[in-house]
Amino acid sequence: MLRQFCLGTAIVLGTAALANGAFMLISPLSWYFAVPGVTTTGPFNQHFLRDIGLIFLFVGGAFLIGAARPAWRVALWSAASLWLCGHALFHFWEVAVGICGPSVLIRDFAAVTFPALVSVMLASWAVRENAVRPVTGSVVTM
Repeated sequence: MLRQFCLGTAIVLGTAALANGAFMLISPLSWYFAVPGVTTTGPFNQHFLRDIGLIFLFVGGAFLIGAARPAWRVALWSAASLWLCGHALFHFWEVAVGICGPSVLIRDFAAVTFPALVSVMLASWAVRENAVRPVTGSVVTM
């Protein structure tokens, strides 16, 4: 049951990250105005948004490939989690040094902090699962 929940969560997180990354790449100006609070972080920068869009594509791909390939899961999910956590910590740092007010953390929680927390949970589960049940490169079905 926990295994199915974690794999399903990784698929949802991966799909959301892929969708966000694709939106950022395809229509960065629309993304800039559609996401609450983004316009308060600085002027529109198409190059920067597309750079971050690529990162979200990699993060989404890591969760989806990790869900299908148990042998790659720990490495892929840990790498994606590392970036998501760094991104969330950067938001906390901006509040700590006075760039943004604390309300930003509440506004951004669902899109920034929550995915980082979920990714840590998934990577931790993958490490434990791999220790209990070492895997080969086979594809797993849910």
